[in-house]
Amino acid sequence: MRRKDREVTDAGKIREAIEASHCCRLGFYDEGEVYIVPMNFGYTEEEEKRIFYFHSAKEGRKVDLISRTHSAGFELDTNYHLHEGEKACQYSAGFLSVIGTGNIDFVEDRESKKSALQTIMLHNTGKSNWEFSEDMLDAVLIFKMEVTQISCKEHL
Repeated sequence: MRRKDREVTDAGKIREAIEASHCCRLGFYDEGEVYIVPMNFGYTEEEEKRIFYFHSAKEGRKVDLISRTHSAGFELDTNYHLHEGEKACQYSAGFLSVIGTGNIDFVEDRESKKSALQTIMLHNTGKSNWEFSEDMLDAVLIFKMEVTQISCKEHL
């Protein structure tokens, strides 16, 4: 990171940044192109691992890329605010962002799918104890990303 003065290393602050974000942008490398897709998500920490959960349709470019590469980059951001200046180049922006990479795999086990969906719903609604019918579980594809690299940057 070029601006070490803006680097956030505190694990609690990184967790807060992730929990305050509503969109995780996944980036995949696809034969010379970069494919970026915004996703809602759930986040948890298990056995000192940072894990993101996502849900998706069962087919499409993203699913094909996960099947082929099992890796992705990600970006989340929050706390955006504009710092005004008197001239154009005096403007800047405040933010808190998290970027990294991770290994992605599909979640097949029904109980694991339910748990992942609970995590996603909790993150997005603040509510827990959701019920998921067998039809719902059959209709949705769940995948998880275990973070392998992460960095966080804040500009106040």
